[in-house]
Amino acid sequence: MAPEHLNLTPQQALSRLVPHILEMQSKAHARIAIGIAGGPGTGKSTLASEIVIMLNATHPGSAALVPMDGFHIRHAKLEAMGQTDFKGAPHTFEGAEFVSFLHHLKSAKTAVSGPGYSRRIEDVVDNAFTIGPDVRVLVVEGNYLLLTEGPFAGVKPLLDYAVFIDVPRDLVQARLLKRHAEEGLFSEDRNRAHIERNDLPNYDLVHLSQDRADVVISLLTDH
Repeated sequence: MAPEHLNLTPQQALSRLVPHILEMQSKAHARIAIGIAGGPGTGKSTLASEIVIMLNATHPGSAALVPMDGFHIRHAKLEAMGQTDFKGAPHTFEGAEFVSFLHHLKSAKTAVSGPGYSRRIEDVVDNAFTIGPDVRVLVVEGNYLLLTEGPFAGVKPLLDYAVFIDVPRDLVQARLLKRHAEEGLFSEDRNRAHIERNDLPNYDLVHLSQDRADVVISLLTDH
């Protein structure tokens, strides 16, 4: 079944998604997982965080964010593999571990801690968040939630509802250049080369997976 396609501002997207998730939550007898997928620089992380805030404003403690980025392969291991230039590509994640973690979270009755990722240090941070036993909605966010190949193919069956966030490629490129510059990690030439070699091919790959979503939202924004 083809996904629904909507053109919405971020605020309109929240107004559309949050009531739907609340309705799903009210009908569910178990913990549910909502996937927010999309390429790098599309604004999916911000949207996912705001969904969690709004769900918790209605039912305190009922929702939690589960970021895929905590399952990057650690930087030292990537260096040993000679893959640091490709950091962020699907093969530079512990995909099978992420699927296993999400599967465990769906049925966990006790608190579970998970890893996060710090762009500032470009590495994984252990125990970056904890999902309490009362959480009813997992808002899972990441680039590769809807891929059909490799270990990430195991994510989609664990999602009760999947949202794909779409933003034009040229806007994503501009956003990523701005992001890398603000983080001050490398020179502009190095950042531009990394985006061309890595981020944009990842964006293109992720874009091909959007038809597996339940809804595709083209975000209307000026920045």
